[in-house]
Amino acid sequence: MTGIGRASAVALLGVSGRRIEVEAHLTSHLPGFSIIGLPDTSLGEARERVRAAAANAGAPLPARRITVNLTPAAIPKRGSGFDLAIAMAVLAGAGVAPDVHERIVYIGELGLDGRLRPVPGVVPMLLAARESGAERVVLPTGNLDEARFVRGVAVHGVDSLRAAAIAAGAALPSVEVDPVPSPSVTTEQLPVAELADVVGNPTGVRAVVAAAAGGHHALLLGPPGAGKTMLAERLHGILPDLDDEAALEVAAVRSVAGHGAASWTTRPPWEAPHHSASAVSLIGGGSGTVRPGAVSRATRGVLFLDEAPEFPRAVLDALRQPLESGTVTVHRAVGAAEFPARCQVLLAANPCPCGNAGQGTLPCECSPAAVRRYLGRMSGPLLDRMDIRVRVPRVTTATIRSGDGSTPTTARARADVERARAVMAERLRGTGWSRNAEVSGGWLRQPGHSEPGATAVLDRALDLGTLTMRGWDRTMRLAWTLTDLQGAERPSDVHVGQALALRSAL
Repeated sequence: MTGIGRASAVALLGVSGRRIEVEAHLTSHLPGFSIIGLPDTSLGEARERVRAAAANAGAPLPARRITVNLTPAAIPKRGSGFDLAIAMAVLAGAGVAPDVHERIVYIGELGLDGRLRPVPGVVPMLLAARESGAERVVLPTGNLDEARFVRGVAVHGVDSLRAAAIAAGAALPSVEVDPVPSPSVTTEQLPVAELADVVGNPTGVRAVVAAAAGGHHALLLGPPGAGKTMLAERLHGILPDLDDEAALEVAAVRSVAGHGAASWTTRPPWEAPHHSASAVSLIGGGSGTVRPGAVSRATRGVLFLDEAPEFPRAVLDALRQPLESGTVTVHRAVGAAEFPARCQVLLAANPCPCGNAGQGTLPCECSPAAVRRYLGRMSGPLLDRMDIRVRVPRVTTATIRSGDGSTPTTARARADVERARAVMAERLRGTGWSRNAEVSGGWLRQPGHSEPGATAVLDRALDLGTLTMRGWDRTMRLAWTLTDLQGAERPSDVHVGQALALRSAL
């Protein structure tokens, strides 16, 4: 006597999911329970969890040979999120839950008492189930808050294996249990800092507003106490809210990172790792489950690296490829996991180890070799990817007293940024880009060309070798942003000159 039951689950690799068919074959051979199809250690332990949970749910597994196959077998499967799908496939093969079929996706970890526990990564799992045409997704009630914003797929929350079996047609009495809540994750809400508090640094303010409008990477170079961190914190406050597509992308990354119901936000993320961070913590990875790093958790937001030269050079250079492509691919023996990395990188650095080089007020105690070695930790290719590079000077009493109150408020700056982005989105409609920092060099030289003669200074620098082709493109992207902020039609030589001035710190 044999029986076969089928259900579906989702395997995650990065933020990409793949629907997995779970087959359970029950035979009259010697009792046993095996799982095949490339499971990891935690998934292999599902045998004992499923057996104990089924017994406590009132539907003990039959004393038969049970073989569970996870197909496609070549895809690695990790974690305890397959527990519910395995249990439902076995109960379907035993005839206990007749309404289970492969078009229903089951997600959840089983406790020994039969209750369902929430699992991380529900948002990308739901997206994968929706893309595969799943009829319904059954998941723990602790994941319902996290799943509520994913449209296009029916979601049913259950608190136990018994409840899932009853929903699938099992003739079991209903028993009320205490659902396992989602683990609370405290997310630090960054207070909105007022841009008008910045005094005596109009160039820095202009740089921050331009970076927010066009999505440009920026470097702030200046002595300690000059206000680099102050400017950086105000960048986040003037960024517009996320649209639905961006919020879903951010939620998918935060869901995999284990933020639970706090995965959903309409504000751009902010990540500021300490300079002792490793390359894995910045880029992503891990020996077991591949986790997103800070550059991915900051996607659609800001990655702020304070005291950038204090980071190991290898860690900073690991950012070069993500800044260019907007994605991070982490390769492991079991496969490659891809995460989004469409964030703005903001670097803050002192001009030398003592911080006084080039200030003209306090003497610098560093040798020229020490200054070169210190700034050399930020490699040339990395600095070439910084669209904006400005010096932030020390504020004196003279600059404070001469302040005319022209620094815009955060509300006004955000309104200017939103207006400029609306102009960009209209101009770039149908191209797949939405911000000036994303456009290609080909677009800049054809549809996005400037006024005649506007790029003469850039062309001359390119011919002399003082500017790379990437630098030419990034200067013109910044010039387009300044054009949009000022309400002009196309970049002129004035806008190009202003863009060059915002790249003159090094």
